[in-house]
This record gives sequence, C-alpha cells and structure tokens, in this order.
Amino acid sequence: MFDQRGRPLRDLRISVTDRCNFRCNYCMPKEVFDKDYQYLPHKALLSFEEITRISKVFVSQGVQKIRLTGGEPLLRKDVEGLIEQLAALRTPDGEMLDLTLTTNGSLLARKAQSLKAAGLQRVTVSLDGLDDAVFRSMNDVDFPVADVLEGIEAAHAAGLGPIKINMVVKRSTNAHEILPMARHFRGTGMVLRFIEYMDVGHTNGWRMNEVLPSSEVIKLIQAELPLVPLEPSSPGETAQRWAYANAAGQPDPALGEIGVISSVTQAFCGDCNRARLSTEGKLFLCLFASGGHDLRTLIRSGGTDTELASAIGQIWQARSDNYSEVRGALPADKGTVMRRVEMSYIGG
Repeated sequence: MFDQRGRPLRDLRISVTDRCNFRCNYCMPKEVFDKDYQYLPHKALLSFEEITRISKVFVSQGVQKIRLTGGEPLLRKDVEGLIEQLAALRTPDGEMLDLTLTTNGSLLARKAQSLKAAGLQRVTVSLDGLDDAVFRSMNDVDFPVADVLEGIEAAHAAGLGPIKINMVVKRSTNAHEILPMARHFRGTGMVLRFIEYMDVGHTNGWRMNEVLPSSEVIKLIQAELPLVPLEPSSPGETAQRWAYANAAGQPDPALGEIGVISSVTQAFCGDCNRARLSTEGKLFLCLFASGGHDLRTLIRSGGTDTELASAIGQIWQARSDNYSEVRGALPADKGTVMRRVEMSYIGG
C-alpha cells in the first residue's frame, strides 16, 4: 500500500498517554503544561484491546515496526500488558514485529526487566546531556541525570537492545554536551543520535537560530573522534549513520556508531514510511500535521476490521505530506501557518 508519493506504510508509532513527568522546554514547557492543564480523560484513551485491534489491522496492511511513545509511555498503568498483546502479533508472512518503546528513562530502572519479559525488544532513551545541571534545567523538574543513566544500564542488562540514545540539540542550551555524550557512549554498543531542534507544535517557542545543523554536529565530533559514513540500515530510516573509525580510517564495530536526524536542514520526507496513532485514536500522517483522522469512533461504533482496514487504506493512499521539504517556503509569521499538533500528544 503506497501513498501519493509512492511511500509504503511500514512503521506505526503509538502514543499511549499524553502525560509526562518531565517538562522539557522543547516539548512540554511548564508555563503551558502547568497544574491547570487539562489532559485527556481516561475514557477518551484507547484501551489496550483497542490499540491491539488497530495495530493488527495496520500489520495486515504492511506495518512491520511498532514504537510505543507518549508523553512518557511508562506512565501508562500496566503498559506491559499492552506489550504482551502487541508482541503476539505476526505479519502476513508470520514474522515477529519490531517492537520498540521511547522513554525519558525516569522509570526504566524499575521497569526494564518486566518490559523485556512482556516481549519488548528495544528501547530508545531521550537524554539531552550528561551534565547534571544542564539536564535538570532541560527537564525542568530537577530530575537527576544519574537516575536516567541507571535506567539505561538496567535496560542494557535486561537485553533491551541495541539501545538508542536520542539527544535533542538546542544551540544555546546544550550544544556543549555533544562531545561529552559522544565520548561517553562510544564503545558501549549503544547508538547515540543527535536530533535537530524541531518546530513540532506551537508551545515550544521554536526559532530557527536555535537549530544546530547536523552537519555542524558531525564536524565538531570528527575534529576529535574520526567518523566514517555508513549506509542506511533500512528504507525510510530517519537517521544518517556514522561509524567511529579505527586508526586505518575504517569503521570499527567495537567503537560503534552515531546518527544524526536532520528534519530541519535535510528533509527526509521523500521516503517517510511512518504513521502515528494518538492516545485517543486519531491517525496522523506527519509529525508536523495539523489534524488527524478519527479511528476510535469507527471501532467504538461497531465497525468491522474490514471497514477499519478500508479506512486506513483510503487515508494512507491519499497522503501527500511533506512539511519538512516545504518549511522554508512557508510564511515567516507563525500566526498565518496552520496550527500543528503537539509532540506531547502525538509522540516523537
């Protein structure tokens, strides 16, 4: 099944909660998401059975990878039960799904073993620096970086790997943490990825001058730690891969690799194969979308799996989203640009 630009549907990202215990200023700034903020009521959320049913239909339509996200997905009560259900799904060829989860790591130390036992294969951990003061400032709830590092080690010990570490880079905030992060994770078997600060939603006060282009990140690291470009590991991969080089200038598997995600300066819309399902059952076709397609009403009104598959097919086949490619041509005044969905609602 292909969209209007010939892109297949392969990757489904499911937000299981719109809540998070961090207040990172690029995602859920405290001045917006304060004690009076109205989160979705529990009855609005898709149940685990509804998520699994929708996922099963997506898998029948070609999805091979499911990533659970949020908010912070580990805040969803008994999320291991959902993972067990999703882990039992199989593709039409009888293959297991690539089942992953993105987390801020705050609850990972206590959850890693149960997540693995439930059938989760891998985790991606958001970590925006190793300096404790910088990290506490960015999460804005005074959470210590040591506890996240403990969670990463627990995930490694549980076999939830290869682990990916995502660092969102803001020029004026944590750019000086790039090299310490590269040094720390080099040779650990974990893949560190640097993400350009993105204009998701409207609450994070995004400005282009806060974006540090990935090309500058690579140049900075290469000045100390030589890198060699690698081919994508799969079609539609968001990250450009770089291996740490040995003395002969060849990729050294023992040292591992890094990645850069350049959705601002080097758009990868052309082979984007991802759909996103919100926690209340709306299907979004782009991280920068302004609206979604309601699947919850269809399933709660008695719609059959055949009808659900038909609806998903029609939505995907009409897709033509390419926001990152056209960003530069949009009006400078954000008030004239259609409001976009927040990252805390749709997930990263």
